[in-house]
Amino acid sequence: MEVLPLVALVAGSAIVAGAARWTRVSAPLLLVAAGLMASYVPGVPSYALDPHIVLPLLLPPLLYTAAVDSSYLDLRANMRPVAMLSVGYVLFATVAVGYVAYLAVPGLTLPVALVLGAVIAPPDAVAATAIARKLGLPNRITTILQGESLVNDATAITAYKVALAAAVGVSAGWAGGIAEFLLASVGGVGVGLVLMVPIHHLRKRLREPLLQNTLSLLIPFVAYAAAERVHASGVLAVVVVALYLGHRNWQVDFATRLQEEAVWRMIAFILESVVFALIGLQLPVVLKGLGEYEGWHAAAYALIVFAAVVVARFVWVFPATFLPRLSERVRRREPDTNWKAPVIVGWAGMRGVVSLAIAFSVPISVPHRNLILFLTFTTVIGTLVVQGLTLPPLIRLLRLPPRDVQAETLAEAQAQSEASRAAEDRLAELLAEPENALAPPLAERLRTVMERRRNAVWERLGEVNPVTGESADDVYRRLAREMIASEREVFVTLRDQRRIDDEMLRTLLRRLDLEEAAAYREEAA
Repeated sequence: MEVLPLVALVAGSAIVAGAARWTRVSAPLLLVAAGLMASYVPGVPSYALDPHIVLPLLLPPLLYTAAVDSSYLDLRANMRPVAMLSVGYVLFATVAVGYVAYLAVPGLTLPVALVLGAVIAPPDAVAATAIARKLGLPNRITTILQGESLVNDATAITAYKVALAAAVGVSAGWAGGIAEFLLASVGGVGVGLVLMVPIHHLRKRLREPLLQNTLSLLIPFVAYAAAERVHASGVLAVVVVALYLGHRNWQVDFATRLQEEAVWRMIAFILESVVFALIGLQLPVVLKGLGEYEGWHAAAYALIVFAAVVVARFVWVFPATFLPRLSERVRRREPDTNWKAPVIVGWAGMRGVVSLAIAFSVPISVPHRNLILFLTFTTVIGTLVVQGLTLPPLIRLLRLPPRDVQAETLAEAQAQSEASRAAEDRLAELLAEPENALAPPLAERLRTVMERRRNAVWERLGEVNPVTGESADDVYRRLAREMIASEREVFVTLRDQRRIDDEMLRTLLRRLDLEEAAAYREEAA
């Protein structure tokens, strides 16, 4: 691809995603709509998805960012429902949707129909994370959706390879398919387990934040490539490594964490924006060469497949939710639930760029390849638009219990209080030693900072300012930022007067930036 179209794609996607923050529509939906409209604007180049770029270059960093931000403990606590969706549902959807397509489309063979089923079986990791984050779903539902979307790509890609082998006449039978699935899954997890400890050890040993962040950028690609090299699942390798590193991220230097968070947030924002814009831009490519399947026939097949995808998810989700609860052991280990949670999980099965990338990787020699592309595209667009637009009102209609912000703040305050007591005890021990002799004002400053951290969270639970509606902690942070802004203006004025040079200005500004970062608490989206 030429440089100018690539720059235009990134810039346009970022602008639309930024504009979405000012609307009530989630960024994925707005980006897809913008891509669809742009695809028919004269002069817009053709952006055909290349699976050799999407799968090895875009998928690993997107999976890595989602997995690092996930909770290993929460995923482990919800392992059964996550596995039922990421493995069981994907295989069920492959067969169910494939068989419906086989019955509905004249001339479509069953192996080719199963290829289609595998392609559109997995809900998308990026779509699930973005929309769940936007809607503020209950923690357990969000964990299950994120966990499903982290693993299901591996299941779908393996099922696709098995179905494709059958479609081109080189299938090794059921035994060969099961063996390939086991190799991909067990091998991918194995590669992740082998890589995660030495990578984390290297991250702890490196003392230079720039080197550590360079390593961080390489990790998802290294894990993915290493697994694919041995014909294992690169998706699972990336997820295993990312979960381990995220769980132990506290052991890495603080400067690395600050830089890493900023760098990966920017990368995730750009890649997510580009991915959803690319989905909409595929329309001319998909419609080109549809051949005999045009007009009302193609539209009817698209509606049938879309309906099969939606119905198949509910057919799987409800029994998978309630049948295991007949076991007393499952009831003891998992919180009670009702019909509302599976309705949300069932309706939140948006498809995305992975399905389209797999569809574009279908060899030209496979019969009805253009139809597979078309039905994949319409299903992706249908789930993103229909389910994405109706999910927020559905959640409001079901009146799911919102997150208990008061309880979360109380838990945070109690945790901070325990940590502050431990810090006070440690400070007393250190000051009692002769080599740690410190002037009383400096010792008192350490105690004041520590007390400020302890009281800040409790103040958020207190009364609000009757004029501004802010808590005492919010007022404190706002005033601190105003003071820092005044200092920053003075430093710049001194630089302009040539009383300090630019190097000293950068040093002073960095110090203020760190203080402002400590005083700034990001509000929930």
